[in-house]
Amino acid sequence: MKIGELAERSGLAASRIRFYESAGLLNAVERGANGYRRYGAEALGILEIITSAQTCGFTLDEIRPLLPVPQGETWQQQELLESLRRKLAEIEQMQKRLAHNRRRLMGVIASIENKPQDISCTDNVQRVLAKIR
Repeated sequence: MKIGELAERSGLAASRIRFYESAGLLNAVERGANGYRRYGAEALGILEIITSAQTCGFTLDEIRPLLPVPQGETWQQQELLESLRRKLAEIEQMQKRLAHNRRRLMGVIASIENKPQDISCTDNVQRVLAKIR
């Protein structure tokens, strides 16, 4: 299929597909006599893997080992599993940081909302800052 059809079927811009190709993520692109790119049916699946992995937070360098290997090569299942587990651990660490940040922000909001009536806004700022230090 030509790049326009692949773009339409994948929902990606043709420029993004060309970028993935130039980055070495999309291989085995044939060119017709007219110079047009022609992609095999597997290109759609590879683009789906790339976009799904990016949605999960993988960088393009992290995605490379997740992609199907060319004919004749052995797929590195252990490397794939380790990569997926590393990303999962990163996400779990990020969730902990976000939960901690959320608790801190909720505390700041509560401190501001529960300002004692007898202090000025300036003094309240100092009170709130003292709590979050």
